[in-house]
Amino acid sequence: MPGYADLPLHRGHVPRRVYAAMKRLAKAISMYIVEVHGPEALVRGLADPVWFQAFNNVIGMDWDSSGSTTVLTAVLKEVASEEELGFKILGGKGSSMRAVPQEAERVADAYGLDAERITAFSRLAARVDSSMVQDGYDLYHHAVAVAETGFMVVVQQGMNTSRGLARRYHIDKATVEEPHSGVSGAPAAVTLNAASRLSRGARRVYLEIVSEGPRRFERLLWEAYRALRGQRSLLDYVAGGAGGGRAARRPYLYKPVRPSRRLLRSVEEVYKFNPSSELELALAPGLGPVLVRALALIADLVYSTPTDTSDPLTHPLDPSLYAYAVGGKDGVPRRFDFKTAMLAANLIEEAVRNARLGERERERALYRLHRALRRMLEGGGPGGGGDTPR
Repeated sequence: MPGYADLPLHRGHVPRRVYAAMKRLAKAISMYIVEVHGPEALVRGLADPVWFQAFNNVIGMDWDSSGSTTVLTAVLKEVASEEELGFKILGGKGSSMRAVPQEAERVADAYGLDAERITAFSRLAARVDSSMVQDGYDLYHHAVAVAETGFMVVVQQGMNTSRGLARRYHIDKATVEEPHSGVSGAPAAVTLNAASRLSRGARRVYLEIVSEGPRRFERLLWEAYRALRGQRSLLDYVAGGAGGGRAARRPYLYKPVRPSRRLLRSVEEVYKFNPSSELELALAPGLGPVLVRALALIADLVYSTPTDTSDPLTHPLDPSLYAYAVGGKDGVPRRFDFKTAMLAANLIEEAVRNARLGERERERALYRLHRALRRMLEGGGPGGGGDTPR
């Protein structure tokens, strides 16, 4: 079902005492989920915008705050670093995003995973939402959740400063086409969605264009630029030329893109990388939002293959349903209730202790059963002494 929740840009910080309470509550919830369902279940939960928002609200972040993304991922990163729960959070807000490759090495060593696979997934997710999808939001937060099983989710957030809103992207598939498990925020006014399944043909054209090199690219871009301005050219008289593309053009989609030295250097970088698939193209050095817009312009106006313009926004959110648990740090919908938060944390921690105690009792019972069976097989009968289980 379609829907969205605005995420206004909130200023300020979480008070230290409130943050400590949030962290304890998040740790208790995380431990219980991992104990009952395993660490991958928690990471999979982060891929769902509604689940993510519910977790955020339950620990005390305001339901409509852009800080819900940065605070929850930061809290979970600390929790996972302080206690081994079978998952880790890499990256974060601002400069922390650049730490993903180094953190991936440590996580790979700890869990026996491939560090390059983790960093490649991270780079692809960042490229998708900064270049392949252009909706007016600039990324400023990028976090990778990795389970010990190797399952990964990227949660990243973009900012539209002119509208004062944020948009959160959840990615759980290492693909260019439809990689999102969900996107939450306000609808975008103009979108270029090269990651859509409806853009599959356009992406193939992108590959063909860059494979022909910078000079050919420059000629095609000038041709598309003239077509966008309504000027006729020789291609109007060539079968299958720009004339057919102009019939399908939608000028409002494209910011003017003209050949420049910087753009042509980017094309040269991609050309030398020689991508053979759309995945390689998305990861190619030099690919950025301006180049993708230029490729979309050429594909549409010269090759009659438009790029999809549907907004990737998904998932109806009614996060206020969860916002009454312990309140919110900014008092929305009510002030943070420290006493209730601590009581909830105590109850969950006790449940985790009981679950772990139950597991130890099961282990002891199985050990005793094993010893009894062994004695019976050895002819010693079920009774007698024996080792005491540890």
